[in-house]
Amino acid sequence: MLGFKGMVKLILATNNNGKVREYRNLLRELSFQVVTLAEQGITTVVDEVGSTLEENAGLKATAMANESGLLALADDSGLEVDALGGEPGPLSARYAGENASDRERVSYLLSRMEDVPWAERTARFRCIIALASPDGRIELCSGECDGLIMLKPRGESGFGYDPVFYLPELDMTMAELPLETKNRISHRGRAAMEACRVLAGW
Repeated sequence: MLGFKGMVKLILATNNNGKVREYRNLLRELSFQVVTLAEQGITTVVDEVGSTLEENAGLKATAMANESGLLALADDSGLEVDALGGEPGPLSARYAGENASDRERVSYLLSRMEDVPWAERTARFRCIIALASPDGRIELCSGECDGLIMLKPRGESGFGYDPVFYLPELDMTMAELPLETKNRISHRGRAAMEACRVLAGW
């Protein structure tokens, strides 16, 4: 136990507004004040030089906990497409180039899968959340969500690869889901539920 007293700040180690919006919702039941890098005046960018989601999440959380002096939460998420040998994986955000937009990343992914038949378009989203404290404690939480890659985007919500990630049991893409439903079944939602249990014990 870290012995926190009163309302403690939890900093989200991301500048992705979509992630910030989802995490504020996912963590709303916790007795922590969720703050962003911008709100704390932090402009440092942590290079994701790890070869796995676990390494990248840990790097970001540890760096932000040390710089801010606060408990930090960072995640690294990846789309793993079976027909592409698990790509893009940890490179999901940079798959179409360092500064590519969500639309460009989706377009590039679909171009790589033009000849892949529907039954072989299986994929999964994976999320690793790292929780780090300024005193060096770190814990990892994980979540997965299985689906198929659509032939073309569908839906206006979400971000990243959500418009082409199809959930057969719901007959919807991740970008068509109401936020509450997405947070319940998504890789990030499942990892966040585990993170909430860990934080409740901190």
